[in-house]
Amino acid sequence: MTEATGHTPGAPCWVSLMVHSLDTTQAFYAELFGWEFSPGPPQLGPYVRALLDGKEVAGIGRLPADRHLGVAWTPYLATDDAGPTVEKIRSYGGTVGVGPLDAGDAGRLAIVTDPAGAVFGIWQLAAHRGTAVYGTHGTPVWEELLTTETASVGKFYQAVFGYELEPVVSADSDYVTLRLEGRAVAALRGVGNSLPRDRGPHWMTYFEVEDTDETARRVVELGGQVLRPPRDDPRGRLATVADPEGAVFTIVRTTGH
Repeated sequence: MTEATGHTPGAPCWVSLMVHSLDTTQAFYAELFGWEFSPGPPQLGPYVRALLDGKEVAGIGRLPADRHLGVAWTPYLATDDAGPTVEKIRSYGGTVGVGPLDAGDAGRLAIVTDPAGAVFGIWQLAAHRGTAVYGTHGTPVWEELLTTETASVGKFYQAVFGYELEPVVSADSDYVTLRLEGRAVAALRGVGNSLPRDRGPHWMTYFEVEDTDETARRVVELGGQVLRPPRDDPRGRLATVADPEGAVFTIVRTTGH
């Protein structure tokens, strides 16, 4: 287990999930990842923070009953100042859905979309320092954008967050690593027309697990689904799964774990 010492602006700093049944979702992730929960900022409505050994790893909130939105994990990228970042997002072709809004002493946040329509958040951290622990079962370990092609959307993320773009040179791969200060923090994967029709471009959160095959089996036992079964990959052994409300995420036992 590694404690986070801080989040460089532009680096993923938090993940959250908005669902219809908060109790059912908490029970699923408590069993799957060993998460415990504490109340989050009241400004965010019914919202809890997921904890491992008392340290914050993710957030889960309840959607208003009249909002029929897709249920999906949303990554947040760190910013020193949400206001100017939101203006940059607008000026480079993104849209702002929510915020910036104050979450008490936790900081300021906004929910936005990139020019291709992928949803993500930005968080100006204050008392809430974002994901506090990495490298153990149930912690977010990687963020990857699945989109049609990386060239134009890569320019957007570079302009807004200052990433260094590192393409993977391959005839059959459209993959770009996003780097900050020489460190890989996320990636863009162009998949052409193979995006799910019901989702479009979207960010995928990877969670570290001790045993990919066993965790995938538990997902099904707990009422979720395995969408892509466990397989070996340069990043480790991974599987794509969904929770009982359909939120998709990837579980991975990373190479060298």
